[in-house]
Amino acid sequence: MISQHPDHGSKPYWQKSAFIKTGDEIKECFLSFSELETSEYKWDWEGKYVDESVIEKLLSEHHDYFKKNPLGKEKFLTFRLPNPKVETEFRLGRAFMGILGASGLAKKIGFHSPPLFEVILPMTESAEEMIAIQEAFKEIASLKHVLYDFGEESLKHIEIIPLFEQVTTIIKSDSILEKYLELHQKKFHFKPVYLRPYLARSDPALNSGLVPTVLAIKIGLSHYIEFEKKHNIKLYPIIGSASLPFRGGLTPDTVEQFCREYSGIKTVLIQSAFRYDYEKKSVIKAIKKLETILPQGLATIISIQEEKAIKKLITVFEKHYRDTVEQIAPIINKVASYLPKRRERVLHIGLFGYSRGVGKVQLPRAIGFTGALYSLGIPPEIIGTGRGIKYAIENNQMKLLEKYYLNIKDDLRKAGRFVQKDELNKLAKKSPAWKDILKDIEEIEKYLEEKLEPKTKEEKEHFEIVKKLHKKMDSGKIFHIYLNHLAILRKSLG
Repeated sequence: MISQHPDHGSKPYWQKSAFIKTGDEIKECFLSFSELETSEYKWDWEGKYVDESVIEKLLSEHHDYFKKNPLGKEKFLTFRLPNPKVETEFRLGRAFMGILGASGLAKKIGFHSPPLFEVILPMTESAEEMIAIQEAFKEIASLKHVLYDFGEESLKHIEIIPLFEQVTTIIKSDSILEKYLELHQKKFHFKPVYLRPYLARSDPALNSGLVPTVLAIKIGLSHYIEFEKKHNIKLYPIIGSASLPFRGGLTPDTVEQFCREYSGIKTVLIQSAFRYDYEKKSVIKAIKKLETILPQGLATIISIQEEKAIKKLITVFEKHYRDTVEQIAPIINKVASYLPKRRERVLHIGLFGYSRGVGKVQLPRAIGFTGALYSLGIPPEIIGTGRGIKYAIENNQMKLLEKYYLNIKDDLRKAGRFVQKDELNKLAKKSPAWKDILKDIEEIEKYLEEKLEPKTKEEKEHFEIVKKLHKKMDSGKIFHIYLNHLAILRKSLG
């Protein structure tokens, strides 16, 4: 599934600017289908501007292509809705009307209908929220007026893809799905044929850290195996993967390792960095590989005893991570606010949006958070992780951790190549939080039996530029001139 997450460092191969305007996303969507050969594109209404005439434009501008590759049958466009909990509900109504209008239009011009039939609900925390969206859609679809009638044959029911965004929600997501099945049967008098639970990868990492997120997803996938057997319903889990290890570690170069790590996942997100920071040929090849490997993967069942021990590990790692992030939030926010913009987002203030937070502090969204820390030479993967590993080793839990986080060493090595210890040592003189991060590095180096330092030419250049950035920042001068180049060097904005 192609997503519009704006995490690319370089320019898209199809235009001269790294900034993608809302009006360019129709072209991007078509090229994702026709050139990159992906099967699904997420049309994102959450926290960003959207072109509401997407279906009319796709079908009119690329009539022959979609006659051969019908939307809703061969190719899929999936709306991520604005969540009415945090965004104004009129945007939800507009998304619904777009879906219904698309259904009528496709039928009228002889295309497969409905072209859109699933929606993603972000920040899902209960079955009731899912049902409420479906009930609202049903009511709007039933509107009748002499000037406006969708007709008896129009789309009346929308499928919900619940997006679970917190470690605790991911772990208990099977019980939310269980309640959803029960309510669905009561309200609509039939059982869904399948479900696509969507496990976030970036937001839980931002809130709880790297290791807790990976472990929570493993527990979630294990629960889904039991769920399928119990309810005789197929689950096709989705994961919100991105390029840097903190946000998933999926790049054209890591497809096999990623698929092994998250075996049981059936759909992966292909974010902007994956598509635009690597050679187009290798991107197409990697997508084909994903299409081959993903359907075959099976999740691992975790025993009750192991699950209990994993939950304890999650608590330990999460505490170390959160305690530190709360203390260093001001500098993260400062750098994130200067990161180059890649798409048109609505402002996360007042009527139009929201921000993220850990404990008592507000933080940028996950791309800004990750990009800021990498630009400071402190990859977020290491925060809390070294101290967590120390605990795991001392309590004989390291084998369990490595059993369920297969790529832990690789991920820490990759992130560790962007550590800037010289600058971290200076920061450690000012605050105990930075000393804790130094402790994390020390423990990770002991565990890996190697130093965290740059290896390649690009990583060494990144190291030197981070030093310059700190120098400018310390003297109160403009430091953000370096941020774009750093993003290109690490092949991801954040």
